[in-house]
Amino acid sequence: MFTGTGSDVGKSVVAAAFCRIFLQDGYTPAPFKAQNMALNSFATPDGLEIGRAQAVQAEAAGVECHTDMNPLLLKPQSDHTSQVVLNGRPVGTRSASEYFRREGRAELRAAVCAAFDHLAARHNPVVMEGAGSMTELNLRDIDLVNLPMAAHAGADVILVADIDRGGVFASVYGSIALLRPEERRLVKGIIINKFRGDISLFASGIKIIEDLCGIPVLGVIPYYKNIYIEEEDSVALARKSMAAEHGGRVNVAVVLLRHLSNFTDFNVLEHDPRVHLFYTNNTVDIEKADIVILPGTKSTIDDLCELRRNGVADAIRKARRDGATVLGICGGYQMMGREVLDPDGIEGDVERVPGLGLLPVCTTMTASKVTRRVAFTMAESTACDMPEAEMYGYEIHMGVTSAAEGLTAEPLTRLADGTADGCFVDNKCMGTYLHGILDNGVFADFILAPHAAKIEQAARPFDYAAFKNEQYDLLADHVRRNVDMGRIYDILKNNREQAQ
Repeated sequence: MFTGTGSDVGKSVVAAAFCRIFLQDGYTPAPFKAQNMALNSFATPDGLEIGRAQAVQAEAAGVECHTDMNPLLLKPQSDHTSQVVLNGRPVGTRSASEYFRREGRAELRAAVCAAFDHLAARHNPVVMEGAGSMTELNLRDIDLVNLPMAAHAGADVILVADIDRGGVFASVYGSIALLRPEERRLVKGIIINKFRGDISLFASGIKIIEDLCGIPVLGVIPYYKNIYIEEEDSVALARKSMAAEHGGRVNVAVVLLRHLSNFTDFNVLEHDPRVHLFYTNNTVDIEKADIVILPGTKSTIDDLCELRRNGVADAIRKARRDGATVLGICGGYQMMGREVLDPDGIEGDVERVPGLGLLPVCTTMTASKVTRRVAFTMAESTACDMPEAEMYGYEIHMGVTSAAEGLTAEPLTRLADGTADGCFVDNKCMGTYLHGILDNGVFADFILAPHAAKIEQAARPFDYAAFKNEQYDLLADHVRRNVDMGRIYDILKNNREQAQ
């Protein structure tokens, strides 16, 4: 288990690296995080929902993702409430005080432990990830994801610390010192992450940490800039580009919603050499963009009201009139229609909000959630000059969208079962429920085609799957060079011998 001195210290990426390392070394690894809190999620092959980080780690491990890898997912809906997804299915909305109370905790603990047991029966090793800091003292007795989970699993715990943020000695020593004796015995090593500069200068620092804690430092991982691994935290979003650029690339503006979810939908364009992708709610930048994308959201109505209030709705409509492409995905697709209705109060007290009016559709919010992986092709009305190709994506949404009264709506895509998806007005105005649609090179080429004149280089279509696979290998090599794998394997071997 990789636990942390705090949030955003790099646990998810380190876990992904070890998933790939163990795969390269001939093992059958799988990731596990008992409880994850994230807006970015992913659909498993059987149509259930897990955190995106565990889907990425599964990809690094070379296995299909499964709900056993993340049995408990919390999806924030406001500053105080989250949707609770258990074993891939939503089971209700809870406030923080409701979720963290002791009542009902035993049932959740039993569920996450059972998921781990199922996973461990199929995979070796299981690469576990903790959440936040492993020493949140006020939550210690109700913790489901850190050391109590490690104790259930009999896991070797490795503490990950972020030296880039400063205070690494205090954070490491404090994390260890605050543990109970039985918890401290679980911690077998320390990894210092995100180091900048000459590592040899930190040799004395390693000795100080080891002397203070009595636990070996297994490696110091340098900060990297040229390896790209999907991250799901809002902290990662804050590091992305926030402005348009001048030059020979297509400017793609992703509207920065308050409740933006699944921003990993756009990672492929972020690395496409033909594209400059940025996130913004600046009306001037939106009006100047070549392509405007309305992304998914955890609260369609609240975000739509905000877009109408802050002028972004008008800026998107102006961009469309001026020749920009506008694409809506999931909640963004819902916003592009004539109106969004919520008669049952699924998202709150607002029963009806006018949409942007760019698509001839209306959406009614529903309590049931659609979660599934799909294969699809472009619909007959949109496929004109495109090569025939089967593509893949996934749906995670609430609400039903259909043609507005008295209007007809042409679909954008057609699913393998014949179901129509989305709405297509022309090659510069469309919406879809399909997350991951841009990961398909054929579709990415389709939305870039109207802006081909702006692309200076005749870049070949971008193979995102090959790119991601290469990044996992680069990450694994980076970690191998800077971590003592021999000692890690010795720790795992000793654990196994003691268990026997």
